Amino acid sequence: MLIHRPEPGPLYSVYFAPRGYVRMTHMGMQIAQRHLHVYDRLIGIIGDAGSGKSLLVSGMFPGLELTNDDGGVNVRPLPLLEVKEEGFYQPHTYHVDVRFEQAFTQPHMLAEAVLRALSLGRRVVVEHFELLYPLLNVNAQLLIGIGDEIIVCRPTLFGPEPEDIARIVHRSIKYRRMAHSAEDLTERALALQGIPEREYEHDDVRHGFMLRFRKRPELDIERLTGDVQSQIEQDLKISFVDNEHIRIGGSLHRCTGPRMHVPSTGKIENFRFLPQLHDDVLTDTCLLVGLVGEVHPRGNRDLNSIDQL
Repeated sequence: MLIHRPEPGPLYSVYFAPRGYVRMTHMGMQIAQRHLHVYDRLIGIIGDAGSGKSLLVSGMFPGLELTNDDGGVNVRPLPLLEVKEEGFYQPHTYHVDVRFEQAFTQPHMLAEAVLRALSLGRRVVVEHFELLYPLLNVNAQLLIGIGDEIIVCRPTLFGPEPEDIARIVHRSIKYRRMAHSAEDLTERALALQGIPEREYEHDDVRHGFMLRFRKRPELDIERLTGDVQSQIEQDLKISFVDNEHIRIGGSLHRCTGPRMHVPSTGKIENFRFLPQLHDDVLTDTCLLVGLVGEVHPRGNRDLNSIDQL
């Protein structure tokens, strides 16, 4: 089996893992434009449940039939298992979620199907790639991990290995869950101060979130911190309702990323706001920054330091 490898580039590219369906699919489109090569045949996706793997794939490959969505159980037999050398209506790109498909197909059969599709010149996008890699013994040409950040790399014979990426993203996903949950609590607290969601946009910072205001708000950050901390101390249950809503305690709350939360507010560790609003002179906006997890030892100016990956 011959797999073309384009010229090597940077070992890693790192992006923020954004909040919500629209931003995640848009990120997938950007990753495809910047990193996907026309000759790439094996794409590996790694990440925890609810991290946004399928959304990213949808953005990278618009129109690709995903076999792990709510209706995917009806896509039987799995199209990947029936790849033919010739014939009409044969797709060029196939999708498989290894963890999902293990309920229907033995892993060694999935590995054989992937290798056969590759040998016939097809492209295969594999979610939970690290689970299938020991049986494939072939690394992905493009490997993408989704945790607190999105890591994109193009492995060589000398790595990185899928388990290397898996170790990073599975360790960091907890910060993204905490940050997204704290962001929703902040939205609720802002509403109590008479600041509706339409007055700000959502943005990202490592181990936290940013709210970008087009007009400087009359905001009491100390009171806001107390309101959010109160919700955390109550340990309110956070549960998925539908694709646009979660439930916090007994209250319905609109959310564009409803699967990416801690199970209850008490799981949010060391929440705090930066003590003042920060002006972004290039965009003429001001930023409210919320953070979770450990305190960065090098100060606020270096929150996104790459050595923290």
